[in-house]
Amino acid sequence: MTKKILISLNTAWNLLNFRAGLIGGLISSGYEVVAVAPKDEYVVKLELLGCRFVHLEMDNQGTHPIRDLLLLWRFFRLLKTEKPDLCLFYTVKPNVYGSLASTICGIPFINNVSGLGAVFIQGGWLRRFVSALYRLAFRNSNQVFFQNRDDLELFLLNKLVKVELADVLPGSGINLHRFTPTDDSDRKSLNTPFRFLLIARMLKDKGVVEFVNAAQLLKESGVKAEFCLLGFLDVQNPAAISSEQMKEWTDQGFVKYLGVSDDVREHIASADCIVLPSYREGTPRTLLEAAAMGKPIITTNVVGCKEVVEHGVNGFLCEVKNAQDLALKMKEMLLLSADQRKLMGENGRLKMEKEFDENIVIQKYLQAIDLALLGQPVP
Repeated sequence: MTKKILISLNTAWNLLNFRAGLIGGLISSGYEVVAVAPKDEYVVKLELLGCRFVHLEMDNQGTHPIRDLLLLWRFFRLLKTEKPDLCLFYTVKPNVYGSLASTICGIPFINNVSGLGAVFIQGGWLRRFVSALYRLAFRNSNQVFFQNRDDLELFLLNKLVKVELADVLPGSGINLHRFTPTDDSDRKSLNTPFRFLLIARMLKDKGVVEFVNAAQLLKESGVKAEFCLLGFLDVQNPAAISSEQMKEWTDQGFVKYLGVSDDVREHIASADCIVLPSYREGTPRTLLEAAAMGKPIITTNVVGCKEVVEHGVNGFLCEVKNAQDLALKMKEMLLLSADQRKLMGENGRLKMEKEFDENIVIQKYLQAIDLALLGQPVP
């Protein structure tokens, strides 16, 4: 009889963009896959992968206890209806309330902490509250994957997870056949301006403000370059950049906002350098995609980002929350020769092939799933 795997995140968009390879790998291995998230416009594309989608209402950013108890009840009812053999949970709400519901139902589950987000950056009572929830939820987990060793060590230090259950993955991995270096000689022959590109949800935590300030500093000093932003505006997040703020920046002429895209490859190909001045990450997918496509990178020397970039090898690391240092690194990138930047891009591609291949992630999951279904401990 075919085993059923339920996989849950906070958005269908997230499932499609970050877990498509894993979903495909599970289906190819003979599992039935049920994808669970709040419904959005990406459901149709998600279902084309071969999984079945189930809508689950979820207040992703709220901390209201009644709504969270309702989410626990929704997960419980869903698990009773679907009767999966195993669950995979990602992002805070599924990790906490999906795990608790799985424990109540006696269903094995595997967690993935893909990043700690604003709660852990800001600290305070909310961090203590979420930490307590993680500790309770992960008590019966079969495996807890992290995307960098710093996050793993933080959870171990605070006794949020058992040491024997914790392991590190290379982010969500990268599909090296889908993201490949492109020939930009045609673009260069048109003598287009040097283009810096930031791809992310438009959040302050992603370093968007520092990117804009660095662009202003460079433009006012006479640097001829384009500074572009790509990603969702007005997202449901307290750190969100508003449409009004973005319009003000673009009207001032410091940056260009490119909107959103379901396929970032064309945008990466048209850029000369990818920039992500984030405050903290799990392992940023956009940097993996950029490196796989042979682009040099500038990012912050923080958890999650520093694992992707080796300073001076495939890009530069800058100080977090420091627009002046970011501007200096961007100018340093501009001053490199085309051959030096090309070498950085080649080094990034090699790093992806050695360390971040999506197949590494898929194989680790298949091994963990096999052990969990057999009721065996993690080796």
